[in-house]
Amino acid sequence: MRRVLLGLVMALGSATALGAAAAWQLSHVGVDQGYAPEQPIAFSHRVHSDLQIPCLYCHFAARKSRHAGIPPANVCMNCHGILKRETAEIQKLKELVQQQRPIEWIKVHNLPDFVYFNHSQHVLSSVTCTECHGPVESMERVEQKAPLTMGWCLDCHRRRADATASARVAHAAGTTHAPRPGLDCGKCHY
Repeated sequence: MRRVLLGLVMALGSATALGAAAAWQLSHVGVDQGYAPEQPIAFSHRVHSDLQIPCLYCHFAARKSRHAGIPPANVCMNCHGILKRETAEIQKLKELVQQQRPIEWIKVHNLPDFVYFNHSQHVLSSVTCTECHGPVESMERVEQKAPLTMGWCLDCHRRRADATASARVAHAAGTTHAPRPGLDCGKCHY
């Protein structure tokens, strides 16, 4: 009887450990932290940042749109059409423009289809690009630095909500339960 009980406890312990390992693995499905695909043109954000070109010059849609947008090649040509510097990568750009073909960039920061994300809401709320995308200004090749999981997003929303609530409390003494903006499930999931 003792052996059966010991065997049962060991089997239950093994099943629990396997279940915990599987749950941990499943919690990371779709988390592409560290993803840095090779792009059709080796574009260096660092070089462009060193030239003090603002993120929103190229990703102008981020101010008004759900998507930040990948800039069309013609935006690149605003500068590269007049610069004298030639590299193999700049030549690739010019050839694509001349052929009127788009640059087939590979998207780095991907969210699941059931998640609604709006860049303009974040840009207009003074969320900096680096808060979600990491130090892109120093990247030779763009890499996903943040996990972009629901928990990661909610932690940021809670921090911002706490800061907003603290400011409201300072202005309206006695108000201790200020609403926490950005924590409504329906805001991001549909």
